[in-house]
Amino acid sequence: MTESGRNPVTPVRPGEELDWTALDRHLKTVIPNLEGQPDISQFAGGSSNLTYRLNYPGNDLVVRRPPFGTKARSAHSMIREYRIMNLLRPVFPAVPETLYYSDDESIIGSEFYVMRKVEGQVVKAELPPEWTFTPADTRRFCERFWEKLIELHQVDYEAAGLGDFGRPKGYVRRQIEGWNGRYERVITPDVDAFEDVRLWLEDRIPPESGRHTVLHGDYRIDNVILDPADPSRIRAVIDWELCALGDPLMDLGNALAYWMESSDPKDLLRVKMQPSDAPGMLTRREILAFYQDQTGIDTSGFTFYSVYGYWRNAVILQQIYYRFYHGQTQDQRFAPFGPAVGTLGEQCRRLIKSQC
Repeated sequence: MTESGRNPVTPVRPGEELDWTALDRHLKTVIPNLEGQPDISQFAGGSSNLTYRLNYPGNDLVVRRPPFGTKARSAHSMIREYRIMNLLRPVFPAVPETLYYSDDESIIGSEFYVMRKVEGQVVKAELPPEWTFTPADTRRFCERFWEKLIELHQVDYEAAGLGDFGRPKGYVRRQIEGWNGRYERVITPDVDAFEDVRLWLEDRIPPESGRHTVLHGDYRIDNVILDPADPSRIRAVIDWELCALGDPLMDLGNALAYWMESSDPKDLLRVKMQPSDAPGMLTRREILAFYQDQTGIDTSGFTFYSVYGYWRNAVILQQIYYRFYHGQTQDQRFAPFGPAVGTLGEQCRRLIKSQC
C-alpha cells in the first residue's frame, strides 16, 4: 500500500498500542531472517480489526489483531482469516502471503497473524486525479473490479481444501437471524430499533438456492490493492474478516450496498466510501446484468439481497458505534456511525416500500 494518501499509515492511535518489545522478540523466533528494529505504524483505514505495519530492513510486515473492547462472540476470528488466505492463495492468487498465526494472548493481549505487505495502491473516496481517467478508462476499471469478485465466486472451494470452512447450506437464514440478533445486542438509546426492517427480512428469506461459493463478505474498492502501473489490475484483495461459504448473491448484495450512485438520496450519498459514482462507473442495475451475464445466475428479484446488504452494513456500524458510545474506544472516527446507522436503515425502508 502506498503512503500517497489513499490508505496511509500513521502513528499508532492512542489506546491501540501493543507490546512492541514482546512482539518483536517473538516474531524473530518464528519468521526467518528478521533482523533489526522495525518502523512501527498503523493503517489509517479500517474500523474493526486493527492493522499495523512493522517495516523491518528487508521485511515489510503487516500484523492483524481484533479490536479492543466488547466484540461479537463469533466476530474477529484471526484464525479464520489466516486459514482462508492460506488455502485460497494457490487457487486465487490475489491474496496477500501469510507468514504466521498465534493464539498466545500473552504476547500482545490477543490472537494475531502476520502477512507480507503487498506493494500497490489503495483508492478511497475518489479516483486519483493523476490517473487522468476518461469515462472509458473508469468503465474498464469497474469491470475488472467486478470480474475479480466473480473469479472468487467461481473458485472450487472443495478442491482448495475449504470444504469444512463453513456450513453453506442454510447460510442465508443464519445471516438474517444472526445480524438481527447482533443488532438487538448493541442497540444504543440514540438509534432506531428498526424492528420493521428486521421482520421484513426474516419473513422473506428465500428458499435454499443450492449455490455455494467462497464469499469475501466485505468486497469494495478500498479493499483491493491495485497495480500503480495498471490500476485496472488488482494485485490483492484484503480484509477477509467476514469470509464464508454461502450463496454468492448475498456477497453481491453486500458489495452493492457500498455502491452509491449520483442519483441516490442525499443522506445516502453522505455515507459514500468509494468512487462508485465517478463518470463511467457501472450502475447497480448494470452490475447486476454484468454479473448475470458472466455467471449465469439470475439476478432478477434482487431487492431482498439489497435490503440485506444495507442492513448488514448498518449492524456492523452499530457494533462499532456501541464500543464508542460506551467508551471502549476513543477513536473519534466512530462518532458519526450512529447517524449513519439511521441512514442505512432508512434506505432499507425505501427499498421495502418500493416493493409494496
